[in-house]
Amino acid sequence: MFAPPSVLLVKTAASKSNAKNEPGSVAAPPRTAQKSISTPWGAAILVEELRLPQQAGDRRFASLVQLLELPKGNRLVRFAYATDGVARRGPVTLRERDLTRLREALEQHPQLKEMLGL
Repeated sequence: MFAPPSVLLVKTAASKSNAKNEPGSVAAPPRTAQKSISTPWGAAILVEELRLPQQAGDRRFASLVQLLELPKGNRLVRFAYATDGVARRGPVTLRERDLTRLREALEQHPQLKEMLGL
């Protein structure tokens, strides 16, 4: 299966996936509504998102690491960037200090941390 360079496809058992996302479970982030995101494999829901604010000169943007889930339980990790709060396609570039901040921020996003093996 072809995966665009900004998306990592990881197949998981649906039962394992559902157990982690039950409301009130320790690993489940607070969710009020499920956001649907279009992927090459179909619509996916946003399970968890890490937003890393960045600045280059006077330009402000954020790099995103998103944990997505397809209806059959397959999970995806998407890397994107956002301007004005809207996710954009394109390459994501992180400086060394951004990677340090990313690793620190992953402590607040246990499911993403687990999927990335960090």
